Amino acid sequence: MSAMETGRSIDARSAEEPIPIIGPWITEKEVEYVAEACREGWYSNATLYPTRFEEAFGEYVGRRNAIAMPSCTSSIHLALLAAGVGPGDEVIATETTWIGSAAPITYVGASPVFADIERRSWCIDAESVRRNVTPRTKAVVIVDLYGVMPDMDAIADVAREHGLVVIEDAAQAVGAMFKGRRAGSFGDFSAFSFHGTKALTTGEGGMLLTDDDDLAARCRWLGDQAHERGTFWNMEVAYKYKMSSLQAALGLAQLERVGELLERKAEIFGWYRDRLGDMPHLSLNPEPEDVSPSYWMVTVVPDPELGVRKEPLIATMRERGIAVRPFFYPLSSLPAYAGDPTREGYADRNPVAYEMSVGGVNLPSGYDMTEAKVDRVCRSFLDAIATSAG
Repeated sequence: MSAMETGRSIDARSAEEPIPIIGPWITEKEVEYVAEACREGWYSNATLYPTRFEEAFGEYVGRRNAIAMPSCTSSIHLALLAAGVGPGDEVIATETTWIGSAAPITYVGASPVFADIERRSWCIDAESVRRNVTPRTKAVVIVDLYGVMPDMDAIADVAREHGLVVIEDAAQAVGAMFKGRRAGSFGDFSAFSFHGTKALTTGEGGMLLTDDDDLAARCRWLGDQAHERGTFWNMEVAYKYKMSSLQAALGLAQLERVGELLERKAEIFGWYRDRLGDMPHLSLNPEPEDVSPSYWMVTVVPDPELGVRKEPLIATMRERGIAVRPFFYPLSSLPAYAGDPTREGYADRNPVAYEMSVGGVNLPSGYDMTEAKVDRVCRSFLDAIATSAG
């Protein structure tokens, strides 16, 4: 039974069944591919499924080289290493995202510098990137937030002007497009996540992509303990960054269904747009004119004048059996970066990121959502907004 069929049966049992925040859509196709990998993906076929997934995903995105990885975070880590980023360097990172986009900067001994986001896309602001460039700046990690994409042309201009390595974190944006080019096809490197919450999943996993053959070879070398295949002669202390055959088989089946998956995400977002899109003082995921979003996660940001804070709003929704997630906290505000000497100035330097985080939330966006569930979520959400607005 597919996840969609399961979703319908759940609705039939109880209209007040708990609604989870997000989840995958798995069919018999995925089960068959994984079962085949269990039977056949060993010995001389040990690399068969990862290689097939890499080749298919690289072709889908439009990149020459694709490397299956354990996560998006590990992909960014290898990209920074291959680019020669290290101690003494600075890397500009997106203020609004999950910490996995920025943590690898610290892994390599460099210093993260957080840039603000723009209102038109909720993604990194090229002008904020430009303002944060110093003689120590080596790279910039941009994030396609919630399935939307930033102004890639403006980012490219700043990168060329200052000689920056560009890493596109497309973890949340498989299938999105900027001016007809797919997410993940920009920059020196790009990285994807296939976590269980993502539109296309391998359970855990990721993909690192680049058009540079030398950089790809360096990433493969570092991700396989820096040794020649078939030997135990390690030339460097490196990393064990691989994807299993079972994960790759699951990803390959999902990729073959990617059109169906993206259509379903767009349909779910459309239901929310119909119900919340015209509500005053509420902003849904932006849809910039030059971007075709992939609608990974439905997100709502109340206007500051409502006085809504996300924490009590989330608590109220959870009391009603509806899982709601917070809009990302600014990374510079997290305890993880408490030792940053510039931390106190970020709220003034990155006002858009700090403002949107106050009341913003993610609404249930799993593939098992139905119009009836969206109705229930929206009614509860609007009621919770009305009772919590200051």
